[in-house]
Amino acid sequence: MLDTNSFFNGFFDIVFRMSIYDLIDITIVAYIFYKIFMFIKNTRAEQVLKGIIILLVATELSKTFKLHTLYWLLVNALELGFIAGIIIFQPELRMGLERIGQANFKFFGKGANTSGEELSEMIEEIVEALYSLSRQRIGALVVMEREIKLNDIINTGTILDSEISRQLLINIFIPNTPLHDGAVIISESKLKAAACFLPLTESKDLSKDLGTRHRAGIGVSEASDCITLIVSEETGGVSIAKAGKLYRDVSKERMTNILRNNLRTNVEQKSFFKGGIFR
Repeated sequence: MLDTNSFFNGFFDIVFRMSIYDLIDITIVAYIFYKIFMFIKNTRAEQVLKGIIILLVATELSKTFKLHTLYWLLVNALELGFIAGIIIFQPELRMGLERIGQANFKFFGKGANTSGEELSEMIEEIVEALYSLSRQRIGALVVMEREIKLNDIINTGTILDSEISRQLLINIFIPNTPLHDGAVIISESKLKAAACFLPLTESKDLSKDLGTRHRAGIGVSEASDCITLIVSEETGGVSIAKAGKLYRDVSKERMTNILRNNLRTNVEQKSFFKGGIFR
């Protein structure tokens, strides 16, 4: 039987011997694992990770019970699976490296000079435009850039670099106008470009009633940390795509709250150890 006293004595002995450097080391590793988990949460990679854990447990059990053939198969499957995983999840790995490269490690001082009031005005203009288009059953696709830059997508469209206004957004998406076909990219509190081409999602789990506009909105959200706002031409419903997930029929009030919670400026950023939450 397990000697409880010996276990706790050994545990506390290890704890008391730890130095400040050990605590820093453990904290950093724990934070890295937490960020990795949050990054893959609700994505295909999460399901694959669960599968890998099951395979690892099965491999250890087969070794313990001396199931040599099964153990050999599982070990080789894991070795091949590691290489295959790098190939299959190349887009996710690229996005993760991009997020590391684009990460904002500012503990002190201010970043962008967008104030909270300016951010609120920008959100109001965007929301009013979206729901005006919704009432008129006019399709729209608006991509809100965040940490990962979308210059490659911006360059596929017509550069505007203009101030954001509901009138301009509405006019862009009016049918048969020169810029209505494609996506609008909003970056650094500017309407950077219109008529941009977006990558389509390759997900097979989407509803059959979703058209190209929704699939493009989901696709760009899989390739970056942007938020995509979509107005359905058929139903007038307003949707949000983030991290490859689509949230349909979002009310005006909830839309405003989501944008406020996600489009944090450096001036209003939370501490480095507390990430944004999609609410």
